Amino acid sequence: MPGAGIVRGSVVVVDGAPGCGVTSLTFELAAAATRLGEWAVVVDPQGTLGGLAAGEVGVALERFALVRDVPVARWATVVAALLDGLSVVIAAVPRSVRAGDAHRLVARARERDAVLVAVGPWPAQAALRLRAEAVTWSAPDHGPGLLGERTARVTVTGRGVAPQAPAEVLARVG
Repeated sequence: MPGAGIVRGSVVVVDGAPGCGVTSLTFELAAAATRLGEWAVVVDPQGTLGGLAAGEVGVALERFALVRDVPVARWATVVAALLDGLSVVIAAVPRSVRAGDAHRLVARARERDAVLVAVGPWPAQAALRLRAEAVTWSAPDHGPGLLGERTARVTVTGRGVAPQAPAEVLARVG
């Protein structure tokens, strides 16, 4: 994803506590990739994510695929096959992923010049680790309404990233 600060052939890990914006952050990465004309796919073993949510974040749905209900025993095989043909593979990591499978996927991403975004605990190396720390909502600027802007605090660590305080990321919610 040139231009998005993520190097091809690398692994990016996204994690955080439930409700802290992990899904939104993940879809933001997919949106950045599709805005650049890349294809992105999300591997969702539990079948909980949807295209509507991805589209609302800005993912170009004509360059986006969603693979659901992947059996845990086949997860690494499915992710490896997708890395062979797509630029960006975003995969919810099952709790039982083996370190050996993770290391093979790191190598596959590097060989295929693809980006693997591992969502959840990742037992292998990663170029970047994004941790969603907290989400806060502001009041709307005017009139009756539901919510104003959402602020997500994200900590970024990895090779070449200077130590810093968590970055505040603003996202407008319509």
